[in-house]
Amino acid sequence: MRRAPASAKLNLALVVGSRCDDGRHEVATVLQRIDLADRIAIEASSELSVEGFPEDTLVRNALESLAAEAGVEPRWRARIWKRIPVAGGLGGGSSDAATALRLANETLTEPLPPEKLHRLAAGLGADVPFFLTSGPQLAEGTGTELTQLDLPQDYWVVLLSPNGAQKESTASVYAAFDERRGADGYGERRAALAEALAAVRRPRDLAALPPNDLASSPLTEELLGNGAFRADVSGAGPIVYGLFHHREQARTAGRELRRHGRTWLTVPAWYG
Repeated sequence: MRRAPASAKLNLALVVGSRCDDGRHEVATVLQRIDLADRIAIEASSELSVEGFPEDTLVRNALESLAAEAGVEPRWRARIWKRIPVAGGLGGGSSDAATALRLANETLTEPLPPEKLHRLAAGLGADVPFFLTSGPQLAEGTGTELTQLDLPQDYWVVLLSPNGAQKESTASVYAAFDERRGADGYGERRAALAEALAAVRRPRDLAALPPNDLASSPLTEELLGNGAFRADVSGAGPIVYGLFHHREQARTAGRELRRHGRTWLTVPAWYG
């Protein structure tokens, strides 16, 4: 049996443009893994099965796609241990799918090369290819064109899942974005993101990255008021994150913010 962690991600910035011909939107987003992870196990089996998370569709789709591309039967048993909050904007499902794809590919007599694995991942979802890489990445196009970034990793992260918050579907979040003409000024915001990224040297420089175009939360002000040097919504939300210079400062903020919902204390991760 092969096992590996499937880490969550943050969108340290998310700039969104207009809808493309395929129905997806052009984006420029900064993706950073964090040390909060599900765990995935893969082993050979007589048939395809996915256990541990009844709501899964992405891991099953990933394994079926891999088998079809490799010209084999999808004979794997997958097990998912969930720790990443579901539908929170942290990419847990995409990470699970990418990890299962990688582990199952390693069991093949002739594993697919990285470029084919990337293509399969892109067909599963915009965030999935990111989880086949290491280090922070700038994702462009529809989110699958990746460029590795050299960003500081020495800070602490507080995650806050607000009480009673329910994530809207990704489609409805983008529909609301279109209705408010959110794509207007995309070029300027994209240029501001590039300029801010070029200037990042220390953790506090991440504060200059533009805010999330898709979602916002008044709880970001709570995080900033409790010492975060940057706070924003990850992805389409509803989870909010704050970045902190010091562990004790982050722990104190996490305790203070528990009145608003569940909190986690974590750190950036390079891989896994």
